[in-house]
Order: sequence, then structure tokens, then C-alpha cells
Amino acid sequence: MTITLILVIGVLVVLASVYVSWRAGRLDRLHIRLEAAQAALDAALLRRAAVGLELAGSRILDPATSLVLAAAAHEARTSGPEEREHAESDLSRTLRAVVDQDRFGEKLGEHPEGPALMKELDTAVAKVVYSRRFFNNAVAVTRTAQRRWLARTLRLAGHTDYPQFFEIDDAPPESLAAE
Repeated sequence: MTITLILVIGVLVVLASVYVSWRAGRLDRLHIRLEAAQAALDAALLRRAAVGLELAGSRILDPATSLVLAAAAHEARTSGPEEREHAESDLSRTLRAVVDQDRFGEKLGEHPEGPALMKELDTAVAKVVYSRRFFNNAVAVTRTAQRRWLARTLRLAGHTDYPQFFEIDDAPPESLAAE
């Protein structure tokens, strides 16, 4: 009877340690996925700002529009973590105002580099939308895993804070969204 009880307790301890190890590994993989999603989002945001700067410097737009677009793109590229969401939202609104102007497509079509620049802008804007969705999905899954009783009790996530969602206005310009 005593040997059976010891074997049962031993098996339960082994199963519990395997389960805890599996949960810790899953949480670690989620954090790695979150870091990869963050890197992809940063790259997409930087690419969109670079395309905005390229458009502003292309001499296709009028000087005032170029200046406003260049300022918004520069602010998005150089903003710190605290004001990044606001700066990226401003860039989205500025891109919508620029691209949705009357005769913007015609002006771009007249320039030799215009169609390629418009396609590059369309791609960059779409990547920001997808990257932000993927990142926010990774944040939600990681937060759920960190909030589980076992993860909190055994501190499986260490001392890491809950990851924060990245909320910006990333709606594409109407003329790009329609394509």
C-alpha cells in the first residue's frame, strides 16, 4: 500500500512538472512571437514613413502638401515610445488627406516615377495594417497566457509587464482601399 501511494505521488509530481514545463515553454514561445511581431510592425511603420518622405520629396506634390507630408513622416520616424502612436496616427491622417486630394492620381500618372511610387505606398500602407493586427493578436494571446493562475502563481513570465496593444489610426486612403 505504501509503495503504491509513493508511486502514485511520484507519477503525479512528474506529470505536474511536465505540465508546468510545457506552460513555461509556451509562454516563452509567445514572448518570442511577440518580439517578432513587434519587429515586423516597426519595420512596416518605418517603411511607410520612408515612402511618405519619398513622396514628399518627389516634386509631384505642391510645396505646402510636400512640407506637411514630410513633417508628419519625419515625426513618425523620430518619435519616442510615448508619442509614437500619436505620430503614426497623424501620418495616417496626412496620407489620407494627400492621396485623397482631387486629381492626385492624375498628377502621379503624369510623373515617370508616379505609378511605381503609388504602388509602393499602397504596399506600405497595407503592411502597416496587417502588421498591427498581427502584433495586437500576439499581445492578446500573450496577455491571456500571462494571466492564467498557474503563470501568475509560479511567475512563469518572470517580472515582465503585460504587453501593451498598439492602437493607431491606420485606415488606408480611400483611393488605395478601393483598389
